[in-house]
Amino acid sequence: MAIRVIIADDHPIFREGLIRVLSDASDFELIGSAKDGAQAYELICDRKPDIVVLDISMPKMNGLEILKKIRQNKPPVKCVILTMYRDEEYFNEAMDLGVRGYLLKENAVSEFIHCLRKVSQDRYFISSEISEYLVNRNENLKTLQKEHPALQKLTSMERRILKLVAENKTSQEISQELFISYRTVQNHRNNICNKLGFKGHNKLLQFALEHKSLL
Repeated sequence: MAIRVIIADDHPIFREGLIRVLSDASDFELIGSAKDGAQAYELICDRKPDIVVLDISMPKMNGLEILKKIRQNKPPVKCVILTMYRDEEYFNEAMDLGVRGYLLKENAVSEFIHCLRKVSQDRYFISSEISEYLVNRNENLKTLQKEHPALQKLTSMERRILKLVAENKTSQEISQELFISYRTVQNHRNNICNKLGFKGHNKLLQFALEHKSLL
């Protein structure tokens, strides 16, 4: 059974080029293409692809904004980001949001199918030119875990809340996103502070913002 793919890019020539490349691979089936982020997200919800390929910079909704909506609403889709930018901050944000593939546009034609096949196997694909970003991320994560070993003792809910704190969201906003009470969020924040040895929520916020890309 072919793996179902949606491609979203606001540059029609580039988008059509990827579609042609995909058409030569019998193990994939194009089920939709989009010229902007809003259309892409609508297609994702309507057609439920196995993989969606997103340009990081699109009108109406960019690739990272779509990743955030996917994380919030949890449609079962694997995501690949396309970008012309060698920007480590973009890379880390995409990884934080659960992206499986990160593909530079300059290599897209030659690496596209290989990337999709890896992602379809629940593996990761990062363009070789920016693989150092992944190395840096892993090294920084090891350093953070060594300095704060209690991070590994956080529950899954505590880790979710810590990530949302790192997005500078208030307890009220977190409660609405996670469908739990404000008081429950406050209790979790207190537990996180106790485990990490922080005195007060301000210290927790400072820590979360500083290490946002690693939490």
